[in-house]
Amino acid sequence: MSGGVDSATAAARAVQAGHEVTGVHLALSANPKSYRTGARGCCTLEDARDARRAADVIGIPFYVWDMAERFHRDVVEDFVAEYAAGRTPNPCLRCNEKIKFAAVLDRALALGFDAVATGHYARIIDGTLRRAADPAKDQSYVLAVLTAQQLSHAMFPLGDTPKAQVRQEAAGRGLAVADKPDSHDVCFIADGDTSGFLARHLGAAPGQITDTEGTVLGEHDGTYGFTVGQRKGLRLGHPAADGKPRYVLDIEPVSRTVTVGPAEALDVTGITAIRPVWTGCAGLAEPRDCLVQLRAHGEIYRCTAWLEDDTLRVHLNHPARGVAKGQAAVLYDGDTVLGSATISDTAAPHLAGVSAETF
Repeated sequence: MSGGVDSATAAARAVQAGHEVTGVHLALSANPKSYRTGARGCCTLEDARDARRAADVIGIPFYVWDMAERFHRDVVEDFVAEYAAGRTPNPCLRCNEKIKFAAVLDRALALGFDAVATGHYARIIDGTLRRAADPAKDQSYVLAVLTAQQLSHAMFPLGDTPKAQVRQEAAGRGLAVADKPDSHDVCFIADGDTSGFLARHLGAAPGQITDTEGTVLGEHDGTYGFTVGQRKGLRLGHPAADGKPRYVLDIEPVSRTVTVGPAEALDVTGITAIRPVWTGCAGLAEPRDCLVQLRAHGEIYRCTAWLEDDTLRVHLNHPARGVAKGQAAVLYDGDTVLGSATISDTAAPHLAGVSAETF
């Protein structure tokens, strides 16, 4: 129970369905005041109190589990290391993978519980992970790192309900969090300033901003302050010759070089991804036509996907723009998650006619 309306309503529904429910709040910081304050995050003292009050109203036991050390190692340090390597991680995905459905689920099963229920918007049908009924709130993308075994011990009671209805239900149940704002941004960055957070952890690492021909256009304080597709905050000395905006095309942390260029240079049709996890199938024995999502709440693309050893290859039918290394490529068959992998490389549209044999 994070202290928000979704997890509180999920707990209430689990009780109503006849389950024996215990509420658990995760203490994710050794010093909660160093994380968010107010109602913007899920790691605050206020959130712990809200979760406890909700458990009291529902009438279930409530505990706080200290996951601060594990969270810092597996989520915060991973976040910093990924940016230092020129990649753009998704900390919510990593938290689901390493904390909620690894550390928490393992402890819950060891204590004799059967499952972990959360307020995520997704559905489990016949053992497969499906998109939520409310497409605007669907969170199957950040849950696609779960294995089939983990899914067999997971419950998402809100997956079939629109968010507005969840708030109405919470109010009807007398839950004070019914109107509490949703959390935003990265929960462990107190002021929402990702660049500042990374600068404090990684220090100054100045370098150059260049165009695709190597012409120096400006300087920066650290490659970690940039993501592929970024347009604002580039601090370039002069405009492009054609007067059009320039975007971050590539980040090279070793040489500390950020390469910028026109929007069309962001287009990719080929994706390489590593560490695949198969949630809804046994893997890809041969090339498969399916759908792929490349960022949380991002566009969905038709594609052909196949495996080369343990590496996932994806060829998009139409170009995607601004695909960042470190994000997840999640494969779907309709609304069913097939699996996911971490994007490690991309290829430009000139490879549009490539086949699985020649990618």
